Amino acid sequence: MDVFAIACVIFSITGFLLLQRYADTRSQTWPLLIAGNTKLPGNATTSAAVDFPDEQTIGIDSSGQVLLNDAPIDAPNDSDLPTLTDTLKRLKQNAENAKTTLLVTIASEPKAPYFRTIDVLNALAAAAIDNVTFTVDDGL
Repeated sequence: MDVFAIACVIFSITGFLLLQRYADTRSQTWPLLIAGNTKLPGNATTSAAVDFPDEQTIGIDSSGQVLLNDAPIDAPNDSDLPTLTDTLKRLKQNAENAKTTLLVTIASEPKAPYFRTIDVLNALAAAAIDNVTFTVDDGL
C-alpha cells in the first residue's frame, strides 16, 4: 500500500474523530455536514459600482526623510529616491492589474525642505502616477 494513501486515511479518520469529539459543544457541526450546507457567504451585490481607491501616503519630515505609509524609505540625502520610485511603479502596476485607482497623498511637515517635495514629485512622475493630493501637518 502507498504511504500517501495511508496518510490520507489517517488524516480522514483523525478529522472524523475530532468532529465527533467536539460535536457536543458545536451542535451545528453534524447537521451542516450531513446536509452539505457548508457554503460560506459570497460577495454582496450593489445597485451601483463602488470605486475604492488604493491610497498611499508619502510623508516628508523636517529632516528631509521621506516616509511611505509611515515607514522610512531611501536616505534623506538621496535626491533620486530609487527605492521610492521602484515601489511606486509596482504600486501603479498592481493598481492597474486590480483595476483600481491609485491615489497618493503627500503629507509634509511645515519645516520640511521644499526640494524634497520636488524629489517626491519627480519619483511620482517617473512612476506615471498622476492622482496626487497634498496635505500639510500643521501640528494641531
